[in-house]
Amino acid sequence: MLKKIGFLLISLLIFNGCKNEAPCHKSAAPVNYPSIDSLAGILNWPEDLNITTFSGPNLTPSPACMAVAPTGEVYVGVDMIGSLGKEMGKGYIKRLVDCDHDGILDSHTNFAQVDNPRGILPIGDQVFVLYTRFSAGTKKAENMDLVVFEDKDGDGIADGSPKVLIKDISNPTYLRERGTDHATNGIQMGIDGWIYIAVGDFGFHNATDRDGTQLTMLGGGIVRVRPDGTEMEVYTHGLRNIYDVAIDPFMNIYTRGNTNDGGGWNVRFIHQIQTGEYGYPVLFKHFTEETLPALVDVGGGSGAGALFLDDSRWPKHYNKTPMMADWGRSYLYMHRLNEDGASFKQDEEQFIKLPQITDVDVDASGAMYLSAWDGAGYSGNPDKGYVVRVTPTGLQYAAFPKIKDFFWTKSVADLLKSTNAKTRLSAQYELLRRGKGAINALEIAKDEEQPLEVRAAGIFTYAQLTGKKGIDELITLSKDISVQEFALRALSDRKEHIEGVPVAPFLEALHAESDRTVASAIIGLGRLGKQEAVTALMDISVPDSFVAPEPGLEGPHASPNSDIVLPHLAVKALVQLNAMDDCIKAIGTENQELALWALRYMHESKAVKGIIEAYKSTTDDLQKEKLMNALARIFHKEAPYDTSWWWSTRPDTQGPYYKTEAWESTEVIRTFMVREWKKAPEDGKDFYAALNTKYRLEVAEFGTIAPILPKEDKPIADLEKIKNKKGQVGETSIEDVMLAIKQIKGDFELGAKLYKTQACYTCHSLKSSEIMKGPFMGQIGSIMNREQIAESILKPNASISQGFSTVQIQTKNEQFYIGFVTEESANELTLTNIAGVATQLMKSDIAERKELENSMMPVGLVNSLSYEEFTSLVTFLEQQK
Repeated sequence: MLKKIGFLLISLLIFNGCKNEAPCHKSAAPVNYPSIDSLAGILNWPEDLNITTFSGPNLTPSPACMAVAPTGEVYVGVDMIGSLGKEMGKGYIKRLVDCDHDGILDSHTNFAQVDNPRGILPIGDQVFVLYTRFSAGTKKAENMDLVVFEDKDGDGIADGSPKVLIKDISNPTYLRERGTDHATNGIQMGIDGWIYIAVGDFGFHNATDRDGTQLTMLGGGIVRVRPDGTEMEVYTHGLRNIYDVAIDPFMNIYTRGNTNDGGGWNVRFIHQIQTGEYGYPVLFKHFTEETLPALVDVGGGSGAGALFLDDSRWPKHYNKTPMMADWGRSYLYMHRLNEDGASFKQDEEQFIKLPQITDVDVDASGAMYLSAWDGAGYSGNPDKGYVVRVTPTGLQYAAFPKIKDFFWTKSVADLLKSTNAKTRLSAQYELLRRGKGAINALEIAKDEEQPLEVRAAGIFTYAQLTGKKGIDELITLSKDISVQEFALRALSDRKEHIEGVPVAPFLEALHAESDRTVASAIIGLGRLGKQEAVTALMDISVPDSFVAPEPGLEGPHASPNSDIVLPHLAVKALVQLNAMDDCIKAIGTENQELALWALRYMHESKAVKGIIEAYKSTTDDLQKEKLMNALARIFHKEAPYDTSWWWSTRPDTQGPYYKTEAWESTEVIRTFMVREWKKAPEDGKDFYAALNTKYRLEVAEFGTIAPILPKEDKPIADLEKIKNKKGQVGETSIEDVMLAIKQIKGDFELGAKLYKTQACYTCHSLKSSEIMKGPFMGQIGSIMNREQIAESILKPNASISQGFSTVQIQTKNEQFYIGFVTEESANELTLTNIAGVATQLMKSDIAERKELENSMMPVGLVNSLSYEEFTSLVTFLEQQK
C-alpha cells in the first residue's frame, strides 16, 4: 500500500513538473490595442515576419528599456523622466502578459516603482533592475543601483523592496545636473552566469557590491557581477555611452556606441574582448595603436538595446546574429559576422524599422518584442511609445515549461541541449538554484555529438556548480580542441576558485592553432596571477600594424585589426602580473616592443630607472627615440576620478590622459629629458618639441609644434534682420507648417543654398574637418527624423538634445558668457556664442556653470520662407548622415 501511495505521489510530482504554463488570469479591465497597420506599409517591414502591436502609450509610454521572461511575460521600463528630465516619481516597470499566447495582451500589472529604469533582466522568479535612486527628502537623484526584485507568488507585483547588489554605479553630480543620459544602462546575463552591465561615460566612483568590493571607473565600459551581487569587476574599458550589450552562446560580447556629439555621433560596432581597452576618449584617435579597434564606424546614430538572436525557429538569414537597436536611426540592425583571428569582420544590414526603437528581446518560445520611444522627447511623454511583437511567419507556438516545478534534475539539465539560448540560460539558472545537476552538465559538455553552443553551456554550468571541485574535469576538457577555449575560460573565470588551477594547460594553449583559444589562454594567465607565465607571454609577437598615428591625424580606430588582439591581451596580462622586472630586462631584445608597450602602464620609479639605464647604454639613435617616447608616456598619470567632474559630451581627445597629475618620478623624467635636450643638436631639438606636443609634458624649454587648424572666413549675419522678415512660414501656425512638410518633398539643392542665406553656417558645421561651433549638423539626419528637425527649427526651446544645450558661465571676476561648449579639456573650455565667436576660459576662473532651459537659437529664423523653401531646408538637413 505504501509503495502505491509513493508511486502516486511521484506521478503527481512528475505531472505537475511537466505542466507547460504558469497560471494566467485575464484582466477584467479593457485593454486598448493601438493599430500599427498604417506603419507596416510606411516602414516596409520584412514580408516573412508578423509584426503586431502589443501595448500602446496608455500602458507603456516612454519605454526606455524592456526585457522578456522565458515564459513570455514582458517587462517594460517606463521612463517619463527621460534622459534629461529630473523630476522623480515618473518611472515604473510594467509587466505585460499574453495569457493564451495569441499575440494579444491580456493582463498587466505595475511590477515595481523605479525611476529611470535602464536595464531589466527577468529570470526564474527574480527580476534584476538597474535604475536611478532618488532621495525622498531632496527629491533629487542620488546615484544608480543594480537591484533584484522577487515575485515568488507570481502575481506580477514585486514582493516588497529589492535587494541591492551594486550601490552607486554612476556619477551623482551629473545625474543631478544633466539627467540619466550618459549613465549606466542595460544588463544582460551570459551563459557563464555573470551579469554584464553597460556603463556610460559618466563612469562611477566607489561602486560597492555585496561583498564590499569597491570599484571606480573613469569613462565607460562593461562591468560584470555575479547574480548574488559579489565578485564585481571591470570587463572592458574605453567606451563612450553604450546602452546595452549583446552576448552570444560563446561569450562574445557586442556593443553599439557612439563618439563625440560635436563630431557627429558616429556609431561604432565593437566586439568586446575581456580586458580590452577601446580608448575613448583619450586614446582612440591619437594613441590608436594601444587600443582594440571597433569593427566598423557606420556613421551617425545612437545605439540602444541589443540582443544576440540564437533560436533555431527563426529563419536562417536572421538567426545567430547580433541585433542592435539604433534610437537615432530608428532601425534594428543585424551585423553579419565572419570570424577573423580572435575577433570578427562584419557587414551591417537593416532589419526592422521602428520609430526611435529602444530595446529588443525574445522569449523562450521564439516571440520577439521591440519597444519604441516614438518621439517621446528627451524628458519623456505620457502619450508616446509602444511595444510590438514580432514572430516569423509560420512559427508554431510551444509553451516554455515551468522548470522550477520539474521533479527530476536531469529533466532540467536536458534543456541545456535546447536550440535556443533563452532556454539554455533558464535551465542553467534553475540548476544553479538547486545546486544540482553537475554530472548531467558534464555529460553534455563531453558529448561530441552535441552542437558547440550546447557543449559550451554544459561547461559553464558544470564549472559554476562545482567550483574548485571541478578543476580536474575542466583540465581534461581543455585537451579537447573543440571546446578548449571554453574550458580555459571556465577554469580562470572565478578568482575565488582559481587557487589550485595549474598554469600548464594555459601555457600549452598559447601554441594552439585557434587564435580564439590563444586569446582565452592569455586572459586566463593574467587572471591566475602566476609569475611563471611571464616568459611565455613576453614571446607573443607585436605586428607591424602597431604604429602610432602621424601627428595631428586620427588613427584607424574603427578598422578590424585581428593581428593586434593577441599582443594587446598579452600586455594587459603582463600589467596584471606586474611583470615590470621582466619588461625592463626585455629592453634591447627581440621582445622589446611588447615590453615597452606594457611599460606604458607601469608608473613605478623602478620602471623609470630601468628605461633611463637602457637609454644610457645604447648608441642607437632610433632606440633612444623609442626609449624617450616610453619615458614621455609615463611622464604624467591620470588623476583620480571622484565624479565631482565629467568631461562633457565633447571631451578633449588628444590624450594620453584627460586630467593629468604628476607622480613621484615626474621630476626625475623631466630632469633627464631636459639634460638630453640640452645635448641635442639644433636639428634634433624638434624631436623634443614633438614629444612635448604629443604627450602634453608642459616642459617650457622644449616648445611645442603648433597644430594645423582648419581656416574659415568669419561669418557675418544679421540674425535679427533674418527673423523679422515675414513669409509663408512666419504667417502660418506651426501645426500647418508641420503638415506641409509631410506633403511637400522639398529640393535638396535649394535647401543647401538656404542653409547659407538663412545663416545656419554661423553656428553650425557640416563637416568634421571644419571648425566646431554649435551643434554639429553633418549627421543630424542620423539622430533626428524629418519632423523632429522641423520642430527643432520652428520651436528651438521645445526639446533640446544632448550636446545642444546652451551654457551660461560666470567667471570669478563676474564676467558672463553664453554659448555652446565646443571644446573642453580638464583645465579649460571653449565657449562659442551665437555669432560664432569663440572664447577660451580656464576652468579655475569659472565661478558658476549652468545649462539654460532655453536654446541659444532664436525663434523665427525661417519666418521669411515659403513652405517649399522650408521643406527644402529640412530635406537638406535630413540627408546629412
